[in-house]
Amino acid sequence: MTPNPPARVRLTPLTPVAFHILLALAAGERHGYAIMRATDLDAGTVYRAIKRLRATGLVAASDERTTPESDDERRRYYCLTPRGRAVAQAETRQLARLVAYARAALHGDGAGATPDSFDSFDSFDSFDTPRSAYGREDS
Repeated sequence: MTPNPPARVRLTPLTPVAFHILLALAAGERHGYAIMRATDLDAGTVYRAIKRLRATGLVAASDERTTPESDDERRRYYCLTPRGRAVAQAETRQLARLVAYARAALHGDGAGATPDSFDSFDSFDSFDTPRSAYGREDS
């Protein structure tokens, strides 16, 4: 008997919290408190999201420290994975298209713009991520 293939999980669109955390990590590794300060999110929100982002391989815990002499060894640092960067870039492209459509629709210069032209989302799908980890299932 062959095992069931993993469920298809869509990683985009991201939640605003997940996107903010990925953006906070885009410039380099940060510890949890620095992510909280950069995103203006509370601790519970940040650490729950990091847990999900780590489960999907978008964020990883980093063992190295940028400045070991000024670091507290109890801090856990997080970094964006290559997969996380790719998902953040896909999300950025989607949001840019949404903003372009909104400007065209709201400012009257979108004579040819239709919601259908926005349907060409980039999606970043994963077939190896557990269904319960993070994201949305495709039907």
